[in-house]
Amino acid sequence: MTTTDTTSAPGPGDTAPQPPPPTVWLTLQARDAVALIDFYVEAFGFLRTAVYADGDQVAHAQLDWPEGGGIMLGSHKPDAQWSRSPGTAGGYVVTDRLDEVYARARAADAAIIRELAEPEYGGREFSVQDPEGNLWSFGTYRGEPRS
Repeated sequence: MTTTDTTSAPGPGDTAPQPPPPTVWLTLQARDAVALIDFYVEAFGFLRTAVYADGDQVAHAQLDWPEGGGIMLGSHKPDAQWSRSPGTAGGYVVTDRLDEVYARARAADAAIIRELAEPEYGGREFSVQDPEGNLWSFGTYRGEPRS
């Protein structure tokens, strides 16, 4: 089993890194999890934080979004108790770096399915289909405040 951790060890006088605060994480399964992880890192800018793999089978991967939250994914196991068909997920990622993420996705030849636009509910966003068929929207809309 292989483990990858991109967090740095604490230096002199530093405290150990703390886990992030509670948040919502998208989870998905992939036919080729290794390739999909590489795509998310290259095309979107996710950070490869942890990958537990045995060859091309990924038991668990954590990819952090630089601005908070992230995704968890692994290789598809159709007979597992918790299983999702590859290519059926959809997610919305909030970013203050929308133009940078868009340019990065374009440079990686990502399949842009909806160009940059300003929807009537606010913000700016674009949408992409990843190599496995999952749909992603990246945008500046943070949702409405709770009343």
